Amino acid sequence: MSRLDGKVAIVTGAAQGIGATYAKALAGEGAKVVITDIDDCAQTERDIKAAYQGAEVFSLRTDVTSEAQCEEMVAKTVARFGRLDILVPNAALFGKLGYKGFEDIPVSEFDAVMAVNIKGPWLCIKAAAPQMKKQGYGKIINIASGTLFKGTPNLMHYVSSKGAVLAMTRSLSRELGDFGIRVNSLAPGLTMSEAVIAQDADHHDSHQKTVMSRALKREQVPDDLVGALIFLASPDSDFMTGQCMVVDGGSVNH
Repeated sequence: MSRLDGKVAIVTGAAQGIGATYAKALAGEGAKVVITDIDDCAQTERDIKAAYQGAEVFSLRTDVTSEAQCEEMVAKTVARFGRLDILVPNAALFGKLGYKGFEDIPVSEFDAVMAVNIKGPWLCIKAAAPQMKKQGYGKIINIASGTLFKGTPNLMHYVSSKGAVLAMTRSLSRELGDFGIRVNSLAPGLTMSEAVIAQDADHHDSHQKTVMSRALKREQVPDDLVGALIFLASPDSDFMTGQCMVVDGGSVNH
């Protein structure tokens, strides 16, 4: 048996990059997976079905800043699969932000980052919690960032949003623990997703400094996050909540 047989998972921001890797990993461990994004997730769905014969997966378009769309996402999941065990609210703005001093961040960009990176996970969790409470069990895996432990400069809005995700994780773990719902966070280091690779030419020196700050001095790839994700999604971590797992090659000692 795979570690997540019979479980049902939602992954947001799964059209590409790290989110797509999360969705594929969950399906590979036997979970039924709903992949959702503001963009089309059809390619991720095809990739999963091609990689895992008999995989049960379907895709949706969801704007995580919309309460109604988050509620619809959960409702369609439960209608299709009968339950919801794992939520990975991964959707976030990062790759296209660019590095800039805090004085140069447009208010519109700041507001967009807060809407997607903070309000988005909250609305997804708010929509998922009633079903998980009904079941008396659930795993919520928020996506934080190693940057929040470093105070990384020139990304103030992004770093602040991920600090809020960690604080949200801690608060919600207290609110939801009595219902058997575990809330943890996974904090990746700089990961060479499609979006980061696309900006590497402009930020190569900064990226290399990050690599050299690690105990394990190499670039991080999306697959480096799979082990921690599956651990947090599986029964192996059932007595763990309110915690943050940093996976960054040892750049942060947390």
